[in-house]
Amino acid sequence: MTVALDESLQADLAAMAKAGTLKSFRHLTGPMDTEVTMAERQGRILVLSSNNYLGLADHPEVVAAAKQALDQYGAGTASVRFICGTFAIHQEIEKSLARLSRTHSALTYVSCWAANTGLIPAVAGEQDAIVSDALNHASLIDGCRAAKARRLVYAHSDIDDLRQKLAELKGARRIFIVTDGVFSMEGDVARLPDIVTLARRYNASVILDDSHGVGVMGRHGRGVCEHHGVENQIEIVTGTLGKALGGAAGGYVAGSATLINYLSQVSRPQIFSNALPTSICASAKKAIEILEREPQRVERLHALTRKMREGLKQRGFKPLEGPSAIIPIIVGNTAFAIRMSQELLNEGIFITGFGYPVVPEGTARLRIQMCASLTDAQVDFALETFAKVGKRLGVI
Repeated sequence: MTVALDESLQADLAAMAKAGTLKSFRHLTGPMDTEVTMAERQGRILVLSSNNYLGLADHPEVVAAAKQALDQYGAGTASVRFICGTFAIHQEIEKSLARLSRTHSALTYVSCWAANTGLIPAVAGEQDAIVSDALNHASLIDGCRAAKARRLVYAHSDIDDLRQKLAELKGARRIFIVTDGVFSMEGDVARLPDIVTLARRYNASVILDDSHGVGVMGRHGRGVCEHHGVENQIEIVTGTLGKALGGAAGGYVAGSATLINYLSQVSRPQIFSNALPTSICASAKKAIEILEREPQRVERLHALTRKMREGLKQRGFKPLEGPSAIIPIIVGNTAFAIRMSQELLNEGIFITGFGYPVVPEGTARLRIQMCASLTDAQVDFALETFAKVGKRLGVI
């Protein structure tokens, strides 16, 4: 049976390789930064594919905080929180996340995937209803699928369709509008002011995954709510510590004290998973401190994103529009996106090609993700290299 299974799986992998869609995994030999060393290549490689938006993944204070937490608390409690207790550092990071989210409380998970799939089924039962954006992240989709609530999907950022879907719901105990803040493959942002208006009209609660917004959007990097001026108007915010906030791992749900107390009692990934490692709690807490004391990092990120986007347009590319630090360039099919990413790697730029099933067939893309620590010279090099490779492959 095992041999037959392996042979079947190997056939699937061979088909991916023949189609040119088999993913390659790169192996970094040093910390994540604007440039990295890689086992597959000599020299330093410019990184344009990381979610390290604020450049904090290897910040000395972030690293030192993680080391100190290991010395103070060890690796962990070797069990879940309700069995073996909660370290003080868990309470500290959750207070920091609540403050950043402008909510009363927060609860950490081992990933934002665990947070989303632990939150939605816990609050949306058989008597409830969910209305979800069509381009939401896979973790939100899986969270909605796991819920016993009625599920409706509205066309991406289509407020009229959202209104129609909400009008269909009669007699639901609870109604949830579920949306990403920044849509990770498009780089656009949710129309939160319109969503908030509809939520009030239909007595719905909003669940916002702001993983790509926190540290990026808004003057102070507090996310899409700050960007749109609707802070304190979203009931539930989820996010990650694995992007702008230190770049390691971990996720969270932020909301009312009642919500967080409820999740700590019934959310399955929370109850049945070990607590977030103490080193990650401490490094993320330090990352939030740096974000709050150095708002110029966010300003720099915004400026570099504008420079990259405009520079691409001047060279003939047509990146998708959006205010976030994500700049997608549609190139067609998956095999071509992977080929272009390899060509760019050969020229010294690390960027991943995305295709089906991550995005629909025919919309494969390269997704540039900007970092506040990039220099102007690095951005200039990236623009010239993109133009060089783009002309060689006939993209421009």
